[in-house]
Amino acid sequence: MTQGESPPRSTRSRPTMREVAALAGVAIKTVSRVVNGVPTVDPAIVARVREAADKLGYRPNLTASSLRRGDGRTATIGMLVEDAANPFSAVLTRTVENVARERGVLVLVGSLDEDPARERELARALIDRRVDGLVIVPAGRDQSYLISEQHTGTCMVFVDREAGLLAADAVVSDNRQGAVTAVNHLLKGGHRRIAYLGDRASIPTAAQRFDGYRHALEVAHIEYDDGIVRHTGSSEAAAVAATEHLLSLPNPPTALFTSQNFVTIGAVRALRSLGLQDTVAHLGFDDFPLADILSPGISVIAQDVEQMGRTAAEMLFRRLDGDPAPTRTVTVPTRLVQRGSGEIPAGGPRHD
Repeated sequence: MTQGESPPRSTRSRPTMREVAALAGVAIKTVSRVVNGVPTVDPAIVARVREAADKLGYRPNLTASSLRRGDGRTATIGMLVEDAANPFSAVLTRTVENVARERGVLVLVGSLDEDPARERELARALIDRRVDGLVIVPAGRDQSYLISEQHTGTCMVFVDREAGLLAADAVVSDNRQGAVTAVNHLLKGGHRRIAYLGDRASIPTAAQRFDGYRHALEVAHIEYDDGIVRHTGSSEAAAVAATEHLLSLPNPPTALFTSQNFVTIGAVRALRSLGLQDTVAHLGFDDFPLADILSPGISVIAQDVEQMGRTAAEMLFRRLDGDPAPTRTVTVPTRLVQRGSGEIPAGGPRHD
């Protein structure tokens, strides 16, 4: 093929089950039983059928097979996350995939970009493809559009945020308490001007973390100052700009609490560009790659994302196996990881 030409397209149809049966010298029904993993087929015949299938390049039509099965299952589940490129979403997806793989189930993944309309579109697209269940990190606050699907047997579990206007299982982090822990840790370092930078306040997890921030200040009898609070969204660039602005104020904060991983990364960039990474304390919510090898390392409130994903997947498969228990929400604790940035005291680093 010369440069610029399109690759040749084969006009040959896919090998059929009938062709496999003819090559293996067995009945079509026998090939079907082998493809569907019926355990009573003689091992020698199984080997012969598989060898014939490999020679022909035969692949079973799983969609058609699912329509013939008594349970109507397709051995697929759908998963909708905020952004598949986000480290949180990546770990969550991989963990669910690991659990699903043990059961021979394929995971189809889509990114929502915090867009409720996209959530509805992709959820319906997955349902139209007859997925057996859904794992969703919801973008909107109203999941009532899934009620009819739930009634027809589609199982679903929500992760990171609970469903709105829909009774469904959920797995979430203890966002509020994690934020309280973060602010209390900074308060112990003598900080009294602690800035907050987070995602949009309309997002439930962001609202919970902001509530924890305000509660910790209130308990410590520190007056809330809206001037050092920024709801930047999840844009790293916006977080850089917001951090630079806060640190240029006449009375700048001595510590930052950043409540989303991309916001944290933006703040890290800003602190380093200003040469303040060893002077201004910084504690983020949610871990991210390389946070431990920076100098200073970035202290974080870490979510147990693997536990969240594993719990969600196991809950979904229990529902698929017929678990009739009432819906429930599982809250997974967070933990403080001290690496240096969150331990810088008010007034700058100690020189002991």
